Amino acid sequence: MTYQETVSWMFAQLPMYQRAGKVAFKKDLTNIIAFSKALNYPEKKFKSIHVGGTNGKGSTSHMLASILQEAGYKVGLYTSPHLKSFTERIRINGDEIPKHKVSAFITKHQEFLEHQKLSFFEMTVGLAFDYFASEKVDIAIIEVGLGGRLDSTNIIIPELAVITNIGLDHTQFLGETLPEIAFEKAGIIKKNIPVIIGEKQPEVEKVFHKKAKENNSVLIFASDDDKVYQTDLLGDYQKANSKTAATAIKYLKGFEVFEKNIIAGLLNVVKNTNLKGRWQILQENPSVICDTAHNTEGLTLVLNQLKQEKYIKLHMVLGFVSDKKLEDVLPLFPKDATYYFCRPNIPRGLNEVVLQEKAAHFNLIGKKYTTVQKALQNALNNANQGDMIYVGGSTFVVAEII
Repeated sequence: MTYQETVSWMFAQLPMYQRAGKVAFKKDLTNIIAFSKALNYPEKKFKSIHVGGTNGKGSTSHMLASILQEAGYKVGLYTSPHLKSFTERIRINGDEIPKHKVSAFITKHQEFLEHQKLSFFEMTVGLAFDYFASEKVDIAIIEVGLGGRLDSTNIIIPELAVITNIGLDHTQFLGETLPEIAFEKAGIIKKNIPVIIGEKQPEVEKVFHKKAKENNSVLIFASDDDKVYQTDLLGDYQKANSKTAATAIKYLKGFEVFEKNIIAGLLNVVKNTNLKGRWQILQENPSVICDTAHNTEGLTLVLNQLKQEKYIKLHMVLGFVSDKKLEDVLPLFPKDATYYFCRPNIPRGLNEVVLQEKAAHFNLIGKKYTTVQKALQNALNNANQGDMIYVGGSTFVVAEII
C-alpha cells in the first residue's frame, strides 16, 4: 500500500475516537497487550516518561522532549491527536516518522491487525513503540491518549509518571466527578516509579496520595515549587506546564540534564519539537491567534489570556465536536465579540446551525458557516487593523486553518 492508502485503511478500521467519539472507546488492554507480544515487546526496549492529565499534557510532553534534546539525547515523542498529518504523532528529535515506515509497518502486520480487530489508536501505539525501539531512542515521552488506566499506552513501565491536572473532560468515559476522573488518570502510576503531579487540587489530592502509597511511589507536586521558568510557548497558562516539566526532569534518574538544558529546552520547544496550535499567532494586523483548548479548564485559561490582549474589536471563529457539553463551555466566552460559527470537517463535528442556536442562549451572537475556512475568511473580511481574530473551540477547527 502507498502511504495514503495505508492511512486511509487505518482510519477505516475500528473507529478512531477523535473522529467518531464514544463508539471507538475500548475498555481494556487486551488488544495492545496481544500486539505488543506479536512485536516482541518493543516498549521494554527503551526508557520512557508517561504523561497524562486533562489539560497541558501535550505541551508538557513537548517541553520534556525539548529539554532532553538540549541535553544531547535521542528522544522519541508520541502524542495525539495530530493536526495536519498522521506522522506528527510519532517523532524523534522533532522529526516525524517517515511515511514509508508507516506503510511498511502496517503492511507487514495487516493480517494480525485485521484478525485481532485493533482500533486506529491501538495500532498507532504499536507502531510508535516499534519505531522507537528499532531506532534505539535514549528515551521516549509517551502522552496518554484518553484517561490513563485503560489507555493503550499504559503497557509501559516508565522512569516517571507525570499527571498535569484534573478537569471535567470525557466524563462519559472517565466519570462525572473530579475524584472519579483522577482515579482513571492515576492508573498510570506504577510500583516504585516516582509520580509528578502538576497542580495540587484539594478535590483530588487524596486520590493521588492513596494510589502512590499503594505503589510505594514517591509523590511530588510541581506547584509546590516557587521557581518560574520561561518558555517560548505563548500564553501565561504555559507557566504551570513548564514548572511541571522542569520538576519532572529533576526527578529523572540515569540521565545527565543540567539547569542550562532545562532553561534552553523550555525556550526552544517549538524549534526542537515543531509543536503547533498552542496560542499560535498566525498573522498580525489584524492578528489571528489559534489555540486547541477545548474543555472548561483549558478554555478558561486561554480566554483569560485573551482578556490580557489589546485589540479594538474581537472576532471569534468557533466550532466544537458534537459530544461537547456546550452549557459548560459557552458561558466562558465573551459576549461583546462577533462570532463566526462553523463545523469542523469530521463526523463528530457539531452542526453550525445547532451551535449558533445554542450560543444565542448565552448571548453569543454571530453568523453560521458550513466550513471553518469560510468562517475564517469572513472574519478576515470584516476585521480591521487593530482587531483580533481568535480561532478555536476544537483541535479540529485549528487543524483546518494551520
